[in-house]
Order: sequence, then C-alpha cells, then structure tokens
Amino acid sequence: MTDTANKETLSFQTEARQLLQLMIHSLYSNKEIFLRELVSNGSDACDKLRFEALTDATLLEDDDDPELAIRVSVDADAHTVTVADNGVGMSRDEVVAQIGTIAKSGTREFVEQLTGDQAKDALLIGQFGVGFYSSFIVADRVTLTTRRAGLPADDGVRWESTGDGDYTIETASKTARGTEVTLHLRDDEHELLSGHRLRAILHKYSDHITIPIVMRKETPPGADINKPTPPDAEETETETETVNQASALWARQKSDITEAQYHEFYKHVAHDFEAPLAYVHAKVEGRQEYTVLLYLPQRAPFDLWDREQRHGIKLYVRRVFIMDGAEQLMPSYLRFVRGVIDSNDLPLNVSREILQHSRDVEAIKTASVKRVLGLLENLAEKNADKYATVWREFGRVVKEGVGEDGGNKDRIARLLRFASTRMDTDEQTVSLADYVERMAQGQGKVYYITADSFAAARNSPHLEIFRKKGIEVLLLHDRIDEWLVAHLTEFDGHSLASVTKGDLDLGDLAKDEAEAKPRKETEARFTPVLERIQKALGGKAKEVRLTDRLTESPACLVTEQDGMSANLERVLRAAGQAVPDVPLVLEINPTHPIVTRLKDETDEARFGDWSHILFDQAMLAEGGRLADPAGFVKRLNELMLTMAGEPKSRLWTPGT
Repeated sequence: MTDTANKETLSFQTEARQLLQLMIHSLYSNKEIFLRELVSNGSDACDKLRFEALTDATLLEDDDDPELAIRVSVDADAHTVTVADNGVGMSRDEVVAQIGTIAKSGTREFVEQLTGDQAKDALLIGQFGVGFYSSFIVADRVTLTTRRAGLPADDGVRWESTGDGDYTIETASKTARGTEVTLHLRDDEHELLSGHRLRAILHKYSDHITIPIVMRKETPPGADINKPTPPDAEETETETETVNQASALWARQKSDITEAQYHEFYKHVAHDFEAPLAYVHAKVEGRQEYTVLLYLPQRAPFDLWDREQRHGIKLYVRRVFIMDGAEQLMPSYLRFVRGVIDSNDLPLNVSREILQHSRDVEAIKTASVKRVLGLLENLAEKNADKYATVWREFGRVVKEGVGEDGGNKDRIARLLRFASTRMDTDEQTVSLADYVERMAQGQGKVYYITADSFAAARNSPHLEIFRKKGIEVLLLHDRIDEWLVAHLTEFDGHSLASVTKGDLDLGDLAKDEAEAKPRKETEARFTPVLERIQKALGGKAKEVRLTDRLTESPACLVTEQDGMSANLERVLRAAGQAVPDVPLVLEINPTHPIVTRLKDETDEARFGDWSHILFDQAMLAEGGRLADPAGFVKRLNELMLTMAGEPKSRLWTPGT
C-alpha cells in the first residue's frame, strides 16, 4: 500500500545521470555483478542492524525469527528478480541521501575523467563504486521498498526509477523491517529468471557473505521452478535453502581459501570492480587473539583525499560486525587499505570512544600497520611493477606517514619514490636507498628541490651546477613534499638538503682547477656591483651575493637555510593562509655576459632597470608571483627598444 499524497518525482543530478548511463553500457559485459552488489548491500544492512541492536534491542521488533538473512526470489510471470533483507532498512531521508544520489561529492570531477572508451571507463566506474545502480544493467525499472528498523509499519518508503534521469519516492506500508529491491528485467535478460542461473552467480560472487542467502529449493524435474510463492503464503524451512557457506571467510584456514575467493571477498568488502593488487591474511594468538585480512586496491578511490571519510577497515568482534571505517585501527596515511579485523577480546558493545582509549586496540593497530608496511616492502623488493602501481595511486598519501607515524618513519622513508635528474622524467621511481648508493665520493648530503610542477623543478636554474658536476638531485613536485621534507631531515646518516636554501657548499665536489678563479679576487671585483644592485632593489632583496649554483643563468633567488622555501610560501598562499613577505637573497652569476655588462653600466637608471629585471626573472624561473608584473613588462620593453636603437618611451621613466 502506498500513500500517493506523499509521492514525489525527483531528478538525478546531471553528472549522476551521465554516470548512470555510462555504467549501464560500460559494465554490460560483466552484468552478473548486479547480484553481487545487491547482496553486499543487504549484508551490510544486516550487519548494521546487528550492531545497533546491541544497544537498542527494540530494533529487532520482537521478531519471532530474529535470524538475519538475504532472500533472493524470482517471479517468472512478472519477469522480476527480488533481493530482500531483514536488516536495518532506511528512512525516507536516508533513501534520498543514499539512493537518490549516486555520490554526495566529487561526482563532477569523476565524470570529467571519463573518456568514452567503454573498457577504460569500466575500470574508472569500478574505482568510483558500482553498488545499487548496477541493477540498471539488467533492469529497465527498479523498485525499492524499505522501512527503517524501529519505525512504524506505515513509515515505509517506496522508491522507483527507470534509470533515465528521474525517480519517484513515496510513503508505503511495510510490515517487516529491511529493504526489498525488485528488478523488472529487460526483455533480453530473462535467463536470470532461472533459479539455477542465480545460484551459479551467488556461488561465484557471494559464497563468502557471512549472512545466509536463502532461496526456494529446487523443485523436482517437470515442475515449474519459477512459480512464485503466493503473497499470503509463508515459506517453511523445508521449502527454502541457504545457498552460500554463510561463514566468515577470514576465519577459515588459509589453505581452504582459493585466490578467487580472496578476490571476491575483497570486491564485497571494498565495493570494488577489480581484483585487489595484493593482500595479507594472518591470525594472531597469544595475549590477544585477532584475525586480519587486509587488501591493497589497484586504484585509488575517487574520494581518497577526503580524510574525514573513512571506508577502509571493518571491525568485527567474534564474527559480529561492529563498525565500518574504524579509523582507530588504521592511520590516515594508510586510508586506502581495505579489509577486516576480527577481535576475540574486545567487548561487543565497544564504541568509537572506547576504541580511542583502548590499549588492546592500539596494539592491534600497531601490528596491523606493520603488516601493511611489510606487504608494501615485499612488493617493492620482489614485484617492482605492482609497487609502481601502488606508488602511482597512493604514493602522495603514503608520504603523509613520515610526519604522522614517527615510530615507522624509517620504514616509510624506504618506501618513498621520487623523480630525479638522473632519469629526467616525471616518473617517480628513485628510492632514497637508490640515491645514496649512487652518491658521488665525498658527497655527504641527499640533494633535492621542491617546486609546484615537475617542469618547474626540472628547469630550475638551481640545478645548473649539479648537472654540470653530475650530482643527482631529487625533483619533488607534489604539494605534500614540503610537509615531507619538513619531517624527513636525514636518511641513513645523510642529511637532506634543499638546493634552493642557504649558501651552497659542495666542497670537493665543486672543485674544477681548469676553470676556477680565486674566489677572493672575484668577490673583490664584484663587490661594488653587488652593492649597487642591493641599493637599486631596496628592500626587495634581503642580500645580493655571488653564486656557486649557476653556470648558464645570470641570477637566482635563494631562501635562508632556516627560512620558508619559496614553494612552501606559494602552497600556503594557495591554501588561503596569510604568509608574511620575507625578502629573498639574490645570487648573481659573475661569469654571465649580462652581469659582466652590468658591471660596466654607468647609467644608474638603466642599471636599476637591469637589477629589477634580473630579480623578477629569477622569481619567474622559480615559478613565483611577481609583485609588479606590469612594471617588469614595461622595463623589459623599454630596454629592448633602447637596444633596437629606438627612442625611450615618453610613458615610462627608467629606474622608477
């Protein structure tokens, strides 16, 4: 019974509609997954009811048969398949939030990644999450009827859509709690009306589900196996059978679990389309008893950078589901890890607050992190291709661990990968151990540069002397890298040094007797020039000095050793933070023709223009923002006119 007075017709958001159509076409070749997804949703609903009922037994509603189960049935005459559960159900608001919207955030950005290539889009859609909407792969209409446990029977909700952009939602009467999804199959999908066919799919994809999946027993040969049960009839226990093992996969012996079963369980627990990249399964016994089954996905989820949304780890206590996304069991920098942790020691009524202050939980977390790090180390050592995938998808998140997990900082540091001047590509394949092994004799530091893009890092003038001397420099261009180097100051006894900070001293590495001139003599000759440039720039530069960094460029900007790097300043400003203007040091290359010409310039106005242009060019070379871009352009234009023999513009006074 429905209440048409409360019936609404609503529309999906534009991006969700587009995603839905792409999903239907891209995933059609693997259409069986619709049943896996609906069963997984039913399993989650039953788990949630079991957990909520620990503190509120009334949610079970005096059920004569409180066993939680998922029922799959067919109606050959109506051409429908129905998946029903007696789990927690949904209220009207929850239906709108969870069913009426494919994703609460990030949908637009995700859709923009889609290519139109069905094979590639299928992988992306799997990354986004398939879920309930996979129903439309095989159905031209889907009806969902649900009631939240604890609400009156008349507060049920009926949702229906043909998947073409709109859906209806209305109040409905539903005696039993839980959710029932009815698929009105497309004309070419009637093979799914076969009980044998559905059983085969359930065995393939959902055998590991801990909640019993119940179907009517097969009838004798010659009988109508698809004949539906009359609405007023009750199925007896002898008429139904459980078609899955209904036991926790992680609790079985590893030798009894096939690779395919591990993979299918991952797809269930992670709601992923692809198989996992790797996994670790371990049972710990002793003072504490618990089991972990943890997976590394092949692709980053679309909401990886939402640190508040944690979907990774499901916590069980003695096979009873307790909570999803238990952030107390896995640190933020490993939030991409999926799986389950099942404890034999925690209380069934454990809450997030209790987890936060539990020594047992902290011990489980510590051990689980070590297992994940061990899994990553094993891939890095023995399967470079798989680890390259891990780093490409999750590397920027792993970097957070250097500052967040001091106890494992050294292990995390060995997992880091960077681009460098050795390869001269943006591929991040160089480990710190690789770098140290290749260090030149007498080189005591690990050199790096941070920038807001690979191109800015690769083309920085600060690298000129390092390229000339064959000294490798790490090219750091992720936003997180400034955070990283602030917390990782040394590796294997070698300090990390920015090539853009302080007074560069390469020691014996910089010596080249065939080219070197006495330093003191050069400084003495250029001291007047440095003083004139300093005066022309005023407070724009903290200091003007000769450089050891440059071989081709005339000038560069340097941050003091303990100062904020120019790149960090840009990152903070981009994040909307107030950053004080700290004058930088301008270093001048005494061998560059512009500088040697400037030394002999007698026109003070022109000297001032050249000084400002050198400073601004150095700022631009670092990817910085000019305080007066119009002034820079006018100075440059005026000097080019002068060099071309044209009279000076009346609209511009040099030196101002």
